[in-house]
Amino acid sequence: MAGPDNAPAPALPDTSPAALRRLVACEYCDAVYERTPISPGERALCLRCGGELYRESRRHYRRLLPLVITALILFLVSNAYPIVEMDLKGVRTQTTLLGAVQALYDDQMALVAALVFATTILFPLSELLMMMYLLVPMAQHRMPVGFDRIVRGIRRTRPWGMIEVFMIGVLVTLVKLSTMARVLPGIALWSFAALVIVLAAMLSFDPRDLWRYLETPDDDAGAPGGPGEGGR
Repeated sequence: MAGPDNAPAPALPDTSPAALRRLVACEYCDAVYERTPISPGERALCLRCGGELYRESRRHYRRLLPLVITALILFLVSNAYPIVEMDLKGVRTQTTLLGAVQALYDDQMALVAALVFATTILFPLSELLMMMYLLVPMAQHRMPVGFDRIVRGIRRTRPWGMIEVFMIGVLVTLVKLSTMARVLPGIALWSFAALVIVLAAMLSFDPRDLWRYLETPDDDAGAPGGPGEGGR
């Protein structure tokens, strides 16, 4: 339809589901851009605030399920075996992570015990189980029930997993105790160290990208679309 001066009317924006799926909003300033393909190792940045919009994550996604399985195995080992064993004047004591939580609780430090339990056991295990729940059906090209709620749950749970902080605390404690007693690192301590590395590799993947791989499991879902506004 033409205007009074016979100029063409402005085209309406494309509101089809396919077009809306290509949009990405900056989580820092709410600017909206159209997702465009980027090369491996590149990332798209917001032109307004410089915040990261997204990065090319196909390789990360392909190794995500093996990483989650490895992390679950390491997590079970870390909690099943003693973290450390101390020899003080011939008396040997050892403890597991749950044993340390129980000791804190018995020493009338229930709040600290609850915090250690939540940040080193509850939240990391919850994230691993939620990731497994999503990735196993996705590997079979099926949509998991409650997909959107689980992804949001992962994003809310992730900041509370503090196994690396626990590891730093354990190492500092071992250094201090080594002047008073003979300290023998347990299997769980080495398993925790490996778990920290595996979790760091997992954290490089943004769970929001799971939406794209659910829709186009064999492709980088940024594919079709015009030039976007994000920098690289």
